[in-house]
Amino acid sequence: MAVNIYDTANQMEQEIRQTSEYKSLQEAFAEVRKDEHASALYNQFQDVQSNLQQKQMNGEELTEDEIKNVHDIADQIEKVDLIKDLMDKERSMNQLFSDVSQIIVKPIQELYKN
Repeated sequence: MAVNIYDTANQMEQEIRQTSEYKSLQEAFAEVRKDEHASALYNQFQDVQSNLQQKQMNGEELTEDEIKNVHDIADQIEKVDLIKDLMDKERSMNQLFSDVSQIIVKPIQELYKN
C-alpha cells in the first residue's frame, strides 16, 4: 500500500484547527486584536523578539540597550491580562506541537537506538 505522507500532513493540519488548543488560541488572539493597547504592545514585543532572534542567528551580540528594551516590554506585557492569556494559549499550542513532533520522529529515534 502506497502512503502519501503529504495527505496525512494535510489531514493533520485540518485536525489541528479542530483542537481545543487551537480554538482557544484563536479566541485569545482575537481578544488581543480588539484591544488597541494590547495589540500594539504585542506587535512591539513580536518585532523586538524577531529582531533579537535574527541577530542571535547571525552570531551578533545583543547590546545592553536591546536586552533592557526586551525586559521593559516584558514587564509591560505582564500587566496586560489579554496578552498573558494569549501567551498561555501559545504555550499550550507549542506543547501540542512538541507532543506531535515526538510521535513523528519516533521511527527515526528507534532506528538509531538499535
